[in-house]
Amino acid sequence: MPDILLIEDDDTIAETLSAYLQSDGYIVRRANGQKQGLRLFHESAPDCVLLDISLADGNGFSICSAIKGESEIPVIFLTASADEACTVAGFDVGADDYISKPFRPRELSARIRNVMKRHSAPKILRCQNITLDPLKALVMKEQQEIFLSALEYRLLLLFLSNQGQLITRDRIADELWTVSREFIGDNTLNVYMKRLRDKIEDDPQNPQIIRTVRGLGYKAVEA
Repeated sequence: MPDILLIEDDDTIAETLSAYLQSDGYIVRRANGQKQGLRLFHESAPDCVLLDISLADGNGFSICSAIKGESEIPVIFLTASADEACTVAGFDVGADDYISKPFRPRELSARIRNVMKRHSAPKILRCQNITLDPLKALVMKEQQEIFLSALEYRLLLLFLSNQGQLITRDRIADELWTVSREFIGDNTLNVYMKRLRDKIEDDPQNPQIIRTVRGLGYKAVEA
């Protein structure tokens, strides 16, 4: 269940909004000002922050700026301050959306889903001269596209998503099996590793992107 931090000092609005969001499947934590809001933000690591501008303790701009200074968690302003200057100021400090009061609860839910979807989209992965875009399933070496089989792509995605970490041969076999639906033994894995290295390494005999950890597995170097 997505976790929402609501920072709003109007108790009536906060209670009504909390009840609606909880009925819509969200966990809601409430704060009434800057100090409590930032404390709950650090304690609960929410999936999204709903934030009023005018607060009894501090203001929403300062809170948004602080949150965006240390995380990519989406922030949506909910405020009666609908003038252009406030809207622009909100986006300038990093807000992901801005909704003027009064608003329709269903519209708010849709906007929460939209900003959370944008923030959960896979990010482009990079390692030395290799770039992998999970949204497009696109692999580039320098400025040239590399064409990988489905299993080669899955293998590279596993390594680049876990750079600097040891990936055991057993884990690799399990990952590839979920794609191929066939048992992946050591010999088959060796073949796939050779094919992948032939495509991504400058010198496949002396790999610098995915290195062998003898007797254990492999490790992608950290970007």
